[in-house]
Amino acid sequence: MPDESPLIKSLRTAVDAAPDDVPLRLHLAQLLLDAGHVQDAIAQAAGALQREPGNTDAQMLMARAVAPVAPVAPATPIPPVAPPPPSAPARLDAPPVADPAAAAGAPAPATTGDPYDWRRAENELADVVPPRFVQQPAPDAAPQEPELPEAPLTVDGSGTADDSSLWEVQPGDITLADVGGMHEVKDRLEAAFLAPMRNPELRKLYGKSLRGGLLLYGPPGCGKTYIARAVAGELGARFMSVSISDVLDMWIGNSERNLRQLFETARRNAPCVLFLDELDALGAKRSQIRNTGMRNTVNQLLTELDGVDGSANDGVFVLAATNHPWDVDTALRRPGRLDRMLLVLPPDRTAREGIIHHHLKDRPVAGIDLAKLAKRTEGFSGADLRHLCESAAERALLDSVRTGRARMIEMSDLLGALDQLRPSTGPWFASARNVAQFANDGGAYDELLTYLKRKKML
Repeated sequence: MPDESPLIKSLRTAVDAAPDDVPLRLHLAQLLLDAGHVQDAIAQAAGALQREPGNTDAQMLMARAVAPVAPVAPATPIPPVAPPPPSAPARLDAPPVADPAAAAGAPAPATTGDPYDWRRAENELADVVPPRFVQQPAPDAAPQEPELPEAPLTVDGSGTADDSSLWEVQPGDITLADVGGMHEVKDRLEAAFLAPMRNPELRKLYGKSLRGGLLLYGPPGCGKTYIARAVAGELGARFMSVSISDVLDMWIGNSERNLRQLFETARRNAPCVLFLDELDALGAKRSQIRNTGMRNTVNQLLTELDGVDGSANDGVFVLAATNHPWDVDTALRRPGRLDRMLLVLPPDRTAREGIIHHHLKDRPVAGIDLAKLAKRTEGFSGADLRHLCESAAERALLDSVRTGRARMIEMSDLLGALDQLRPSTGPWFASARNVAQFANDGGAYDELLTYLKRKKML
């Protein structure tokens, strides 16, 4: 624009070069709004909200930009104030005067009447601002609200035994109580894995070793990593999360060395939960591997799981996750290694309500019926539910930009987004159905087979 300042022009160029820089975009929007370019400011704020829907600065800036400007009333002239009459000099023995105006004989300022009735104002606004969530009848036992973050949290690894280690050791800061729903998963974890670990006397009586591992499998996006962190919290252990990119190296021998250092770090920090993500990539079937280096990596993993002298892994609880357990080398599931398997299914209705609430609680929403949404999202994973909330926020944002007036995210936005989405777990169950029916050697997939029958997928 011809009347733009050089600073605004420079910021426009910078935003074009880095469109995902939200603070820079908000700075440009603030300058545009101060300069009177309201539409341009709305466009920049909308771009910031599209990239970070929960950014409070962008929401406040959007609200200021679309708010109607109140007419400014003409200023009333202030009558001149007559100078006070000259007073006699104060005597040294005179008492101090608290209010000079009162001492001069000026009338005291009029006091206001009754204080403002804030409760009455709240009652008046209750009919104007709709409730954020639809209130449901209170059940006999209120369900816990889960939070299933898709990405692992970043926690400072201070306090570890080896500060020079390249592996990040995190504290177990959550427990299974933070996971809503999934009662079958919790019960199986308690019976097969957690109860023996919590009772050292019974463990000693029955000769139970603090070794072995658990393989979590199921469709993607259902919270396997979060459950592994919760297990670490239940055991009061530290937590280490490792993916294939942390281990594999292009140079011969480096991948095996990385695995050895990884397990040594876990042993020094025992009790420790070592979580191996995407195990089918790190421990694939050696009969299907043509690369010698990758075969050596799987062999090294088997060696580390066994321990050097049979007791080296005491206090190291190995948990692994995979979407394709049928692609994992059978030697990894031998007794003493990852000898227990646990199916992690899509969240149930209670968990779905909590997940949707978690992803909407920091957004401007009104009239959201969580029970209705949970009923209509059968089979959705936690990642699917997050995408549903993102899509609904995008619909409300685009409508606000189009009309020039910011509005709440409403139930119609979520239902409209839901009509365009399908659960991502369908293709996984299609593949898993064939394995459960025709390759269920030893009953490893009996739990999956039972679920498929219950959901009438067979």
